[in-house]
Amino acid sequence: MRHALLAGACGLALFTAACQQETGGASDQQNQAVNAAQDHAASVVGTAAGPAGATTDGGFVANAAIGGMYEVEAGRIAAERSRNPAIKRIGEMMVTDHSKAGDELKPIATAAGLTVPTALDQRHQGLIDNLRGATDQDFDRVYLQQQEAAHNETASLLETYGRVGGNAALKGWAAKTLPVVRAHQEMVDQADEADADRPH
Repeated sequence: MRHALLAGACGLALFTAACQQETGGASDQQNQAVNAAQDHAASVVGTAAGPAGATTDGGFVANAAIGGMYEVEAGRIAAERSRNPAIKRIGEMMVTDHSKAGDELKPIATAAGLTVPTALDQRHQGLIDNLRGATDQDFDRVYLQQQEAAHNETASLLETYGRVGGNAALKGWAAKTLPVVRAHQEMVDQADEADADRPH
């Protein structure tokens, strides 16, 4: 079932990406709809990828590092582009907290003989591209929706590795990082509710 879910979501992502390329002259509204579909497909993949990525030490490190790099880059964009001071502060916090977590993960992974990725994978790069492509009017909504999905995925990754992981030091890092991610989830949920009540 998980493989079918991943295959279907990946197929949707590829289809919508192809549509976007073929409609270069499409309106901003059409492009935003395509980007939203891509983000949704990425979220579906992430829902399954969180627990799946925690089954091995290497998979856990790769998923945690890439997720952290995405959070830092998305946070920088939000701090720069959002017109909402609260969301700007969230973006700045993401940069600070996920940079710190990433810096703490690297020596633990290196000591375990594991390679830490230095670039985003295609799925997370697609999220960044769609965030950059969001209109000013839609930016906050797109950012918060991405953040909700990303933190759900990260929390699932950390929780699962905490249960099944084989490296004590990595499990300690996961246990230390999870409360930070939970706090981020709460902040994003509150900001999403407040944004929904604001006139656009």
